[in-house]
Amino acid sequence: MVIIFINAYFCQKIYVSLNRQKLSQIFTKIVLKALRTNLFHIVLLSMFLTLGDFEMHSQENPSKSIRVPSEKQKDKINLSANDLIKIADSTKTDSVKKKKPILEGIVKRKALDYEKIDQKKKQLTLYNQAELTYKDIELKAGIIVFDYEKNEVYAGRIKDSTGNFTQRPIFKQGSNVIEPDSIRFNTKTKKALVWNSRTQQGEFRVKAEVSKRENDSVYFMRNARFTTSEDIENPEYYFLARKIKFVPKKKVVAGFTNMVIADVPTPLALPFAYFPMTEKSVSGFIVPTFGDTQQRGYYLQNGGYYFALSDYYDLAVLGDYYTNGSYALRFESNYAQRYKFNGLVNVRFENQIFSERGFPDYAKSRQYNIQWSHNQDTKASPNSRFSASVNLGSSQYFRQSLNQTNIGSSINNNLSSSISYAKTFHTVPQVNLSLTATHSQNTNTEQIDMTLPTLQASVDRIFPFAPKDGIKKGFIKNINFQYNLRGENRIRTTDSLFFKSEMFRDAKNGFQHSIPISTNFKVFKHFSVTAGTNYNEVWQFKTIKKEYSATESKVVTSEVSGFESFRTYNLSASVGTTIYGTFNFGEDKKIQAIRHVVRPNVSYGYTPSFDRYYETYALDATGTTYADYTKFENGLFGTPGKGYANNIGMSLSNTFEAKIRDKDETKTEPKKVMLLNNLNFVTSYNIAADSLAWSPLRVSGGTNLFKDKLNLNFGTTLDPYAIDNSGRRTDRWNIDNGGSLFRMTSTNVTLNYSISSNDFSGKAATETGSEQTTLNGGRQDDLFGRGVDLSDQRQSLFKKDNDENKEKQSSEFYSLKIPWDLRLAYSLTYSNNNRENKVVGNSLMMSGNVDITPKWKMGFSSGYDFVQKGVTYTQLRFERDLLSWRMDFNWIPIGTYTSWGFFIGIKSSVLSDIKWDKRSLPDRRLR
Repeated sequence: MVIIFINAYFCQKIYVSLNRQKLSQIFTKIVLKALRTNLFHIVLLSMFLTLGDFEMHSQENPSKSIRVPSEKQKDKINLSANDLIKIADSTKTDSVKKKKPILEGIVKRKALDYEKIDQKKKQLTLYNQAELTYKDIELKAGIIVFDYEKNEVYAGRIKDSTGNFTQRPIFKQGSNVIEPDSIRFNTKTKKALVWNSRTQQGEFRVKAEVSKRENDSVYFMRNARFTTSEDIENPEYYFLARKIKFVPKKKVVAGFTNMVIADVPTPLALPFAYFPMTEKSVSGFIVPTFGDTQQRGYYLQNGGYYFALSDYYDLAVLGDYYTNGSYALRFESNYAQRYKFNGLVNVRFENQIFSERGFPDYAKSRQYNIQWSHNQDTKASPNSRFSASVNLGSSQYFRQSLNQTNIGSSINNNLSSSISYAKTFHTVPQVNLSLTATHSQNTNTEQIDMTLPTLQASVDRIFPFAPKDGIKKGFIKNINFQYNLRGENRIRTTDSLFFKSEMFRDAKNGFQHSIPISTNFKVFKHFSVTAGTNYNEVWQFKTIKKEYSATESKVVTSEVSGFESFRTYNLSASVGTTIYGTFNFGEDKKIQAIRHVVRPNVSYGYTPSFDRYYETYALDATGTTYADYTKFENGLFGTPGKGYANNIGMSLSNTFEAKIRDKDETKTEPKKVMLLNNLNFVTSYNIAADSLAWSPLRVSGGTNLFKDKLNLNFGTTLDPYAIDNSGRRTDRWNIDNGGSLFRMTSTNVTLNYSISSNDFSGKAATETGSEQTTLNGGRQDDLFGRGVDLSDQRQSLFKKDNDENKEKQSSEFYSLKIPWDLRLAYSLTYSNNNRENKVVGNSLMMSGNVDITPKWKMGFSSGYDFVQKGVTYTQLRFERDLLSWRMDFNWIPIGTYTSWGFFIGIKSSVLSDIKWDKRSLPDRRLR
């Protein structure tokens, strides 16, 4: 009652001196203070009674309900909420701190046999297939004991019915995963003690007898072994370190470390070791390979430095050095940006010295090669596209290179490059624009042709007489025209003048405009007629002038700079149809029917004479003998024709297809088999010619046999005219000269046959060939062997099997299914242009691969030339898969490129420098 009285007294004093808003704030503080004591209900009751009395009093007599005190009275009653609490609460507050909860998070657990909670020991026990999730910790084990008073987790294995330990713990925190035999972990300090821990960081797998975790980023290990082997319990090799400091995803710092192969310690040891362990690429040195050659001495090859410049591109700088002074430099870079583009750039230079200075066979040369491949994602820009495929350099690079054994590229006698940009403008009509730079190089003649650049533009077809909607039918409605523009700056040079100022001296440039106009329609319902005309206009900036020079006593050809142009046009028409014929043999026959499709076509072309573009010049000093020439000779787009052309072309195309009763009796429809893909006859007749009006008849055809495994193509040329003793064609029929109706001048036949073990198992055929060979311009198959890039021999000589095939091979009786493949290529060329009656080419090439065992592979490439009567290029390949290691041996036993090479090393890129490479390269004489 005393408390209520005091509270009521002070509330009256405050109420009259303060407004309601200020009073509300004070009462709120009083309530919060009272909540911490046992007097809350008393204070609340007193405030309720007092305030209620104030409200009733104010309603009865509003003029007297509130008295405004003087300034002195305000000073006396200026009390805070803390003063009121002190007055109201005469007892002391509780000084005992409230205990924190035992668990700081929700514990999720599961066990197969039982879960036991011991409140006395403050322990939770899970047994058999136990799982525990607490905060960011996930733990699976045979047995788990969680001491929630000490914040410690114990996990280990359990014995099965046979007495063997099973259900090894799997501890996961964040992205770190550890598989030990047992573990002790403190959830509060994050420290742990682990026995026989197993973890994987990138390509590394680490197992340690005892591991101590200090925090999230530092581990200390004792007697640890780390390897790239997939089987951490029984690895093929490992590095044994006595003490290790391990920082996940960053590094491993080890004390005395030695290499162990097949559980046999080796003398290969280091007093200390550092291994970077990161998911991102890091810069570092590349260890070179040591060896020797007979003509260049000892060497260090493929040593250098790798620059991890960013996530989008990198750079590797490699070099070779030979004791006779030869050296090589290579710059290799890969770049990529997801959903936009990717590519690679290789720049190679070699300073080659053969023998020693002062010896008669001493020679020196410099070789280089530049490769660039760029691919743009189709989704990056649907209206424009940029691509590049560059392979240019010295003509003898792939034949003389010190760092490649690439016969496929060496035999190839052409290097080509192309860089192009294309843009489509979606206007009406649509406009296409492209800019291209090309390069073509003959490695035998060392001649180089380049276009820097080629501009092409075209406007889509326009049908001026056709309705916007509806079918274009008839002669008038199908009339259409378009506009094409082509501009070139063409350069022809040689290997020795490449990249020099002289190569631009004889550059040719010009533009060609063309407007084709055409239409098509049908006559007699079954004949398709196409008619058209083509207008061409050529612009040239360099022409020629021929005149007889009296001082030099010969005809002199001079170059004239300036704009010149000429215009030509031609007319053409063709008519063709399709004839179907079917020979039925009966549905009860194995071959039920044969279908023959014939497509005859007759064409006519007319080009008038443009002799107005021709001039005459004197052949001698007398001026009595003249010759014609046009100043547009040697132009980019040809010359205007002096004589008119009036030709009739004839062609006949045939295809043969059979319907065969299917062996599967459940199928009602017959199976269609192509007997002959094509059989073509082509010739022409020149109406304007006085003699030799008929051109030779060209016969060609092709088909696929044995379920498309055998590809057969053939062609022959038949000339109706005879030849004289000098080999020139005469205006006399060959049959009138004592010969047959046609004189066979040439014939060629090619057969390609491919078969593999997958053909008998119903699986899809695997690709063959070397990516390195294809990149350097060689064949896509391995008929001329597989290229070996000596700077990175981690690449297999064979196509890799997928994981599914490996599992099946290891689980089945392997001798019943041996994977293999075989390719055969036969070529025959016959020539009889001048009655030589000679087979100029007759060769058989073959290549194959076979998996002797799941780990042993063997391959070969060879052939025989029946004209030269000798074995062609031969290569033998052997490879052994040593799980985390790879061993291969390739041998070229005969020929100019006689050599062999042996390699054994670790597959992983992290330890790619641990290898042994021994080879004998062919000693090539420089040219």
